[in-house]
Amino acid sequence: MKITLSKLSTKDLATLSQRIINSSESGNFPVITHHPLLTEFKTIYADYDEVYTKQIYSGKGVSVADADGKRDDAFRILKNFLNGYRKMTTLSNYQFAEDLYQTFRLYGIDMDRESYSTQTAQMKKLIEDLEKPENAQKLNALSLLTAFHDMKSKHETFEQIFAEQAEANANLRQMKSASSIRRNLEKVLKSLLTLITVMKDVPDWKLLYADINELVKAAKNSTISNADKNGALPK
Repeated sequence: MKITLSKLSTKDLATLSQRIINSSESGNFPVITHHPLLTEFKTIYADYDEVYTKQIYSGKGVSVADADGKRDDAFRILKNFLNGYRKMTTLSNYQFAEDLYQTFRLYGIDMDRESYSTQTAQMKKLIEDLEKPENAQKLNALSLLTAFHDMKSKHETFEQIFAEQAEANANLRQMKSASSIRRNLEKVLKSLLTLITVMKDVPDWKLLYADINELVKAAKNSTISNADKNGALPK
């Protein structure tokens, strides 16, 4: 029962491991059911199964970008309205628009082009300033409170999604690497297969050996099949 475990793909190694565990726990082979080596193998495989298909990053980047785009749109709508209104000096409240536009200028007219972190910091300050009673009254006079609250809401949504992404990425980075767990899995699996091979002539182990040997053959065939598809043995 020989097999080069390092030549198996991550998926094929996982499949072989799971099949060996299922067979060993089927109740047909009492000699291996509670063996310490099998217990260790199952523990390491559980870690491997958790990480071998994991993404390096959380995959939330699209959601973050979408939330940022909506925040940018709300910011530009309010900014552009004020910029246009302040130039219409015949309107009674044009000075309110001028004052509010200058507040936008104070924190960055082009903040929507800045990095996430820079824009978030500046947007937070802008919102705090616009919430001051004197500025809230000006927004109300210009019928812009709804637009302001929309911008604030989209900013808060962005911050929530961004925080979720940061937390998810941090959790992924803290997980053990799949490569290090694979080395441990290969080591203990090799020991388990060696044990079963050594004991194959002992009556209670013969059927177990025959069963596991068929699983190993199937795993080896999957490697050959992959080689045929790719034209070369996998590295």
